[in-house]
Amino acid sequence: MSDLFNHIHKDSPAKIISVSRRTDIPAFYTDWFINRVRAGFCEVANPFNPQQVATVSLKPEHVIIFIFWTRDPKPLMKYLPELDEKGYQYYFLYTITGYPKPLEKSSPSYDVAIKTFRELSRMIGKEKVIWRYDPLILSNLTPVKWHMENISQFLNDLSGYTDRMMISIVEPYKKTLNRLKTETDDHFTLMTDTFSSEPYAPIFKYIGETAPQKGITPMTCAQRYDLKQFGIQHGSCIDTELINKITGIKRTFAKDPYQREFCHCAAAKDIGAPNTCLFGCPYCYATISHKTAVNNYRKHDKIAPHM
Repeated sequence: MSDLFNHIHKDSPAKIISVSRRTDIPAFYTDWFINRVRAGFCEVANPFNPQQVATVSLKPEHVIIFIFWTRDPKPLMKYLPELDEKGYQYYFLYTITGYPKPLEKSSPSYDVAIKTFRELSRMIGKEKVIWRYDPLILSNLTPVKWHMENISQFLNDLSGYTDRMMISIVEPYKKTLNRLKTETDDHFTLMTDTFSSEPYAPIFKYIGETAPQKGITPMTCAQRYDLKQFGIQHGSCIDTELINKITGIKRTFAKDPYQREFCHCAAAKDIGAPNTCLFGCPYCYATISHKTAVNNYRKHDKIAPHM
């Protein structure tokens, strides 16, 4: 694994830079990111071997595009004109689910998130702001009817501000199950069939019928299930077609070998660090515990080459 990491991520050719699947850099580490852009490089530890550190060029000529993953892009938005001036291309994968507090302790409120989403869309164009309603979780607090009503409100409020909606069913990773058990309260329980596709069928049907009417194309993210019968195609968050459209250059990219089996994303270099996001969502795949993330954040140095 380590030899492959070194081979693929040696610097020089231009790369897609993922900012970041592992944490929310725009929300919590914007100062670090901008300092690294200005410096022209950052350092990233191999998550499988933290002692192995790669230097990644962030010079404009070495960055094909930045892909920003976030629940709150507001801290980064004031720096977008600087990125534009330097010649960087980018788009945002913006997660808003509106889940209740046991599932999302610190996410921006619905009204704030929608306001920021619209502001960002007006600022950079709706094709560059993709809505992620992800992951889908069935629980006593978020049953099928709740999701359909919730999605209906989102579709109304985001119509005209995005072209695409990404969805996926929550994955039953051991760390995810542990956090959903230990970091929620007694009022929250998962439904027994949360991790199978069948109970979500009414939600898929509603999305497939309604989202296109609002000008939003629904797609799946890294899902084993084929939802074409509902009008939902397999998609990719780091999408070759969209990247080519934004950059104006036709390229082909290999599939990212480090992602899940059914992920269709193009290969990218992620510059984030796991166990550093402060939002505290217990279903998060990149965080072992909220306490660990908080401790790591406290040790963070916004001037350092690495997070």
